[in-house]
Amino acid sequence: MCGICGIIGDTAGKKQVLEKMMKVMKHRGPDGRDTYISDSAMLGFQRLSIIDLDRGMQPMYNEEGNLALVFNGEIYNYRILKEMLKQKGHLFQNDSDSEVLLHGYEEYQRGFLEKLRGMFSFAIWDEKRKSLFAARDYFGIKPFYYTVVDDTLVFASEIKSILEFPGYQKEVNEEALEQYLSFQYSVLPETFFKGIYRLLPGHYLIYENKKIKTVQYFEPSLEPWQKGNQERFKEDVEMVMRQSVQRHLVSDVKVGSFLSGGVDSSLITAMSGCSQTFTVGFADEGKLYNEITYAQDLAEELEIENHSKFIGRDEFKDAVPKVMYHLDEPSGDASAVALYFLAKEASKKVKVVLSGEGADELFGGYNIYLEPKALKYLDWLPSNTRRRMADLAGRLPRHMKGRNYMIRASQTLKERYIGNAYIFHADEREQILKKGRQAMEPSEVLEHVYDRIRDLPDSEQMQSLDLMYWLPGDILQKADKMSMAHSLELRVPYLDRDVFQVARRIPHTVKTKNYTTKYVLRKAAETYLPKEVSQKKKLGFPIPIRNWIKEDEWYRQIREIFTGEAASMYFHTEYLARLLEEHKEGKEDNSRKIWTVYAFLVWHQVFFE
Repeated sequence: MCGICGIIGDTAGKKQVLEKMMKVMKHRGPDGRDTYISDSAMLGFQRLSIIDLDRGMQPMYNEEGNLALVFNGEIYNYRILKEMLKQKGHLFQNDSDSEVLLHGYEEYQRGFLEKLRGMFSFAIWDEKRKSLFAARDYFGIKPFYYTVVDDTLVFASEIKSILEFPGYQKEVNEEALEQYLSFQYSVLPETFFKGIYRLLPGHYLIYENKKIKTVQYFEPSLEPWQKGNQERFKEDVEMVMRQSVQRHLVSDVKVGSFLSGGVDSSLITAMSGCSQTFTVGFADEGKLYNEITYAQDLAEELEIENHSKFIGRDEFKDAVPKVMYHLDEPSGDASAVALYFLAKEASKKVKVVLSGEGADELFGGYNIYLEPKALKYLDWLPSNTRRRMADLAGRLPRHMKGRNYMIRASQTLKERYIGNAYIFHADEREQILKKGRQAMEPSEVLEHVYDRIRDLPDSEQMQSLDLMYWLPGDILQKADKMSMAHSLELRVPYLDRDVFQVARRIPHTVKTKNYTTKYVLRKAAETYLPKEVSQKKKLGFPIPIRNWIKEDEWYRQIREIFTGEAASMYFHTEYLARLLEEHKEGKEDNSRKIWTVYAFLVWHQVFFE
């Protein structure tokens, strides 16, 4: 696990620039650093030593020395691939997974990507052809950003590294802001920094003759079997998860595990045998905001050690600027702050942790996936009738029971679902933004995806959307950035290609059987966990900001930033003040809207003020 960066083009006089790009993301790899420099390319590498501690330094070269690699991630099946390449005549100088990428690329070129099991973003410079090949893993576990400045390609694991390149001029991408207000994360290929792009999950990039070409090589599409034996699905899930967890334990350093009270991390912990587990919660906020007791009870039953931390309100608040700095882009997901503290605690004991990201998207874990079942009771009504009923419901008080049900039942899936968060709708964005509506509506952003998945049942369309957008944009973004902020490698056994091949075949009728989310995964987990854990209702990572921002001190701080100079550049500040007042007085729960705007303004302070 590392930080990588590079400058492709005219490299004259840019050695100090490369050094600055590396230094700013030293947290990703504090164990060592090295560079590759030629007339046409510079590569930088910050190393977090996990495998082959003595000989795994990068940049790494092939036998001829014409290929140079920088790689961020882990390839879990590298030993199998290494033997396969040896049989084809390739010679290896070390026992790292990095060298396997080099020889694999030599042998198979871009076709080698299909053989990899792991998480990765890497770049290979070909000195003979004067070309760069870069790739990002299937689900977007590891990040890769790039821009072009005066015919020079600049890339890095973190945006803040690219900001060190002197030719790039920082500018807020206001289209990204507008979409962020709905999605709560940066959803576009172009990031919040105008002109800086993310390489999308399952894509590779070729830069040659001053031209960029990006190609998709993998899409996480669902293909549910119409008929399937529930018991067979359970057995397949158990087998493939056991294999994946063992694969993710490959390491030359100690591996621990995050542990909440839910089934996802608990199953990984039980299967892995990790002796060190880590949990955070919030003191004096009730069981809803504290899973420490659940985690400690399970750790005691599994006879393993659990390290727990209660996060206080003030330390949570004080950490927000640090979190926004490490995220690179604003996130309206407050659980990123909790994850920052969780990673910090784990990094005191281990260098690698296993975590449960991806289980909900693969196995149908979000409660919202049950909504199509609930709405079907009004399907028999003509759409015009449902629209009229929704218009009437819209005039009722917001707290009236059944109001939202009527409104959502009148909408198509494309209208009502853009992912697990839908913060501000298009008309609200128009009211809040100084420039009004400039960008596409959220449904238009996702229209091309909905067109491809329209033959799937509604719940599986929702899952597909989350696999392509919510998972890399929110869940994996914060997982990577918060763990690497503390030089901690985070591994996600659910996001294994073999696990995905099993999960994609399970129909929604089995995934959410009996109105139970992750039904098959829960049944598979019963062999390893107490029933109260395997069947525990999903809490997510609940944060008590709803209560905290009503308290005078934080309320005053948020009001000050909501009426400040930066806010007035982008927003109608009287609208923001009204959101805050309504929430404090208990008229509306505006906490998610408030936090989404607040996170952006803190991010703006960090990077632009």
